[in-house]
Amino acid sequence: MPSSPSAAQTAAFARVSRRAATRVRAGHPWIYRSDLADERPLPRGEVVQVQDERGKALGWALSSSSSQIALRMIADSRAEQIQLASLIAERIRQAVDYRERLGIPEMSNAYRVVFSEADRLPGLIVDRYDGVLAFQVLTQSMDREDVRAAILDTLQERLKPAGIVERVESRIRELEELPPISGGLVRGKKAEAVMEMKTAVGAPALRFIYDGASGQKTGAFLDQRENYAAAARYARGAALDVFCYQGGFALHLARSCPQVSGVDSSRPALEAAERNFDLNRDILAASEIEWMEANAFDLLRDWSDAGRKFGSIVLDPPAFAKTKRSLPTALRGYKELNLRALKMLEPGGILITCSCSHHVSQVEFLEMLGEAARDAHRRIRLLEVRGQSQDHPVVAGIPETAYLKCVIAWAE
Repeated sequence: MPSSPSAAQTAAFARVSRRAATRVRAGHPWIYRSDLADERPLPRGEVVQVQDERGKALGWALSSSSSQIALRMIADSRAEQIQLASLIAERIRQAVDYRERLGIPEMSNAYRVVFSEADRLPGLIVDRYDGVLAFQVLTQSMDREDVRAAILDTLQERLKPAGIVERVESRIRELEELPPISGGLVRGKKAEAVMEMKTAVGAPALRFIYDGASGQKTGAFLDQRENYAAAARYARGAALDVFCYQGGFALHLARSCPQVSGVDSSRPALEAAERNFDLNRDILAASEIEWMEANAFDLLRDWSDAGRKFGSIVLDPPAFAKTKRSLPTALRGYKELNLRALKMLEPGGILITCSCSHHVSQVEFLEMLGEAARDAHRRIRLLEVRGQSQDHPVVAGIPETAYLKCVIAWAE
């Protein structure tokens, strides 16, 4: 006999297609609007019992009345019913415990505290920058007043920050049909912090400025933290950091390289990078960094044609593949960048090349790199094939959580 929703939530259920049920049973948390088996409208930001076509319970999900991801699984079928605010609070505590057990706070005072679906908190992102916490809600459920209160109260209780700021992406709120908000400081009095990142045991930490009130993102991408350290271990000679943003890779390369050039098309980002360099001049006194505002594709083409050479090159572009449809164009863009960089590397030079597009798989990225090497007439050895830092967990069965690729290669 088909199971039915709990008495407390009789109206809150949704039936899904066989394809969606198979995906949920395999551990994937997303159910798309096209997966719904009936035309019943979903409630706005509520807990919904998910059933297969026969009415058998698959678990509980957070609903959206507008997103193409109509349901995001939050608990399996063993739970009889869900009190969402209490569950969110407990999951946040578990996320904090996970990072503490890995020793992440001992390596840096800046790290991701909550990573959405990877921490079973779909639609919630929380980052820590020393005494400042920054959070972002991406779904209707996480924007509920009771859930917001649970998020803020739990973060305050567990991590005792001097300030909590909210980061807002207007486009996402528009797609979720959430009211526009300004973001900024929502609790406490402090929105600025200095992040510290260690690259080796016993070595002084590099420092980066974070200003939550300015609306800027982090001074160093947290998901690249462990890759910064790896890049510093291999880097040699004069170094080039392309898409340098606020200097994350560039400053770490400066620990190993006497001269570093950082390139970005954003003047504000380069000004922030210079401030970060000033903050670390006591550590990086033996190195010089030049910041250049330029289009990366144009610059690499001109310099490779002119025969410029470097001992180490970092390519860390923004996501080229925003959708699956844009994948072929994205791969062409990655290939062009890597082809030019490989032509500019000295024999024995080091290439650190990245992609943060989850639509680009690791296999596709490595195939692209191999094609670029062949066209550049270079033979490369893969020293390391890396992903994101451990504070951005990768969950088996959820390929979207494994979005960052970082390849370190030796070019012969």
